[in-house]
Amino acid sequence: MIHFNDSSVRESLYPFTATRNAADIRVGILTIREKWDLLFAKGFITQQPADFSLKANIIPTKKTAELIAKGMNENELGENIDYRVIEYPWQIFQFNDWALRHDFDLLTSGRQSQPLPASNQAVSPGNIFIEEGAIVSHSILNAATSPIYIGKNAEVMEGCTIRGPFALCEGGVLKMGSKVYGATTIGPYCTAGGEIKNAVMFGFSNKAHDGYLGDSVIGEWCNLGAGTSNSNVKNTAGDVKVWQHAIKDYTTVGLKCGLLMGDYSRSAINTSFNTGTTVGVCCNIFDAGFPPKLVPDFSWGSERYNFEKALKDIDNWKKLKGHHLSDKEKEMLKLLYTNL
Repeated sequence: MIHFNDSSVRESLYPFTATRNAADIRVGILTIREKWDLLFAKGFITQQPADFSLKANIIPTKKTAELIAKGMNENELGENIDYRVIEYPWQIFQFNDWALRHDFDLLTSGRQSQPLPASNQAVSPGNIFIEEGAIVSHSILNAATSPIYIGKNAEVMEGCTIRGPFALCEGGVLKMGSKVYGATTIGPYCTAGGEIKNAVMFGFSNKAHDGYLGDSVIGEWCNLGAGTSNSNVKNTAGDVKVWQHAIKDYTTVGLKCGLLMGDYSRSAINTSFNTGTTVGVCCNIFDAGFPPKLVPDFSWGSERYNFEKALKDIDNWKKLKGHHLSDKEKEMLKLLYTNL
């Protein structure tokens, strides 16, 4: 059994580790934990210790997993082994292209895709994999340079234009006329639409309408209101600075970074997010003008969310997808709220 230790990165991967172990971060098609589980299940790890601890932020490949399972320390892997280590939230979208390609190979190797219906136009259909129960109709899928994965019971509505690498995970929906550039992951049971580029949505979240989402990461159970857009490049084309929770200061992350939104957060219609904005857990964003570049946990506009109302609102959103707020989630959120 693997024990995932994320103590060294819990602060630096905020807001996504405020509500989950780092191993449950989705990058590529799968979460880090799901990658390890599948590597074991497919036999790529030939020697499995009964019990071992692993840094939760290592994104494994077949070779990485086998070497670590044989007893090699992750610090001994060396530069010649193809793997990544996530230390900061913006690396989720920065590594997504690489991770999508590895996950596509891991998930589809030796398997047969469901046929792509004739109503679609495909470039390099051999790089497209469609799981059982998925619906894809009257759309354009370009997998000339990178793969496209459509998960079980997912739906690509008519008129969508997709350029890989791209993953629409189980139960996800891509709405009519969407324009998607790689490397983008739409997580399980997410609904997505409009224009999306190099973004990761973890699961059960919605960006269902027009608006731009780019170089961004959206947690679980989030909702972006109609017309919500983010900037991913500064008007000066200069370096982007993002709040780094571990040092309580801003740090330079490169030329591109859009929106980093924690779980259970929502934006009102026509919200415009500045370049490199971080939104905490359970925020309701609706004030006039640009939101600040750091929106603290449990923000209700410019005020603090009433805790009981926050729980009620989260549960209302979860009901829309047939779920309820669990006791475990309530305890976790209460701890976050009282520690603000």
